[in-house]
Amino acid sequence: MGVLDQVEPKKVFHFFEEICQIPHGSRNTKQISDYLAAFAAQRNLECHQDSSNNIIIIKAASEGYEASAPVILQGHMDMVCEKAPDCRKDMAKEGLDLVLDGDTVYAKGTTLGADDGIAVAMGLAILDDDTLAHPRLEAVFTVDEEIDMLGANTLDTGLLKGRRLINLDSEEEGIFTVGCAGGATTQCKLPLAREKAAGKAYAVKVSGLVGGHSGAEIHKGHVNANGLLARLLLHLTKAVDYALVSFTGGNKDNAIPVEAEAVLVTEDAHGLVQACRAFEELLHNELRVREPRVTVTVSPAAAGELPMTKESRNRVLCLLANLPNGVQVMSADIPGLVQTSLNLGVVRTEKDLLTARSLLRSSLDSEKHMLIERITSLAALLQGRVELSNEYPGWEYAPVSPLRDLFVQVYWEQYGKAPKVETIHAGLECGLFAAKLPGLDCISLGPTLTDIHTYRERLHIASIQRTWQLVLEVLKRLK
Repeated sequence: MGVLDQVEPKKVFHFFEEICQIPHGSRNTKQISDYLAAFAAQRNLECHQDSSNNIIIIKAASEGYEASAPVILQGHMDMVCEKAPDCRKDMAKEGLDLVLDGDTVYAKGTTLGADDGIAVAMGLAILDDDTLAHPRLEAVFTVDEEIDMLGANTLDTGLLKGRRLINLDSEEEGIFTVGCAGGATTQCKLPLAREKAAGKAYAVKVSGLVGGHSGAEIHKGHVNANGLLARLLLHLTKAVDYALVSFTGGNKDNAIPVEAEAVLVTEDAHGLVQACRAFEELLHNELRVREPRVTVTVSPAAAGELPMTKESRNRVLCLLANLPNGVQVMSADIPGLVQTSLNLGVVRTEKDLLTARSLLRSSLDSEKHMLIERITSLAALLQGRVELSNEYPGWEYAPVSPLRDLFVQVYWEQYGKAPKVETIHAGLECGLFAAKLPGLDCISLGPTLTDIHTYRERLHIASIQRTWQLVLEVLKRLK
């Protein structure tokens, strides 16, 4: 007997529990993909499995819906695998240990994978039930969404006839997402020359910044440590004679850096300390509200490498101080929404190379490409180059959307209140589908999940039940 056998809707939780017994972390999706293909074969449903393990399952329209336009149901089959420090489970080989706790479900010691296993389970439950009313269904289950949406990026959409798509990959009930940002990562690479310089080595560090997620919190105006340290080093060129050895800041592209450190060589230690103290006082006045704990410290260090030449140092500082960063454009359509931004997330120096990596986000591809061109031209002027990676398209808000209007109407009827309709400054697979399927009418929604991507993740049963009824009623009305 399964842990969730008595939980309604029973078919949804039956398939969810089966999925949870199959390891399905990102890049480990062959087994769950084969499970989905076998599900389709057992029910004589048309199924297409590609070389990436993406799955498309097609079910004919129910009686009376033969003339209705098809609808795409979409979610991703991979999950983020995290576990508690004392958990010994091998998530690449073992299934999850589900726990039913009142109105919630969790996995003992690990992530639950309801993001986005619940979308797969709902899709399978719909495909499995011959009593439901619906148009032709095209259920698309992608892989590796959690690592740059790799599955959706490689998916051949030529088999899809539908131009209405219901994505079930949102985590808060009552919020309908109808647009998202596209993205890309730029890596600026500057060649470095080095030479001997007189003096001792010191580490100059900027720290104590607030930081935050470069999509969800970029609008809060938190200061980027990489940019702030570059500003300090530029300031020091007027106060102290020094040679730059290295620059290190940030750890993740999607996190606003909270600290950055440069190692430099100088014969004027006193002047360096005095200039840094004065700069810290300036920051305390300038950033007292946004960054009340910002600090600038100077400490003895080991150089490791020879210092850069003055010409190389100046090119590095010019690049880092002038790279665009933060919010660039706010939406004119949706008040308060960031339309275009970028984050100088990671800076590293090697013996003969500096790399500065920025994550760009925009709901308008034209503005994203404009930023790429600006960064590329700046790097070229400084004898560097730019490498572009992880590019994906944005999903622009559609002023006219019959699918969105229908979901809002049914939500009103079932909940007695209006849903929140929003676009987000982050990436969703919907953007890739919208780019591949011109004229796509698309919406993203889902039940409430909490603490996703952590071992505290929980799925809320009552929210699943309400979301299930909402989706079934919408499918019924798509005649």
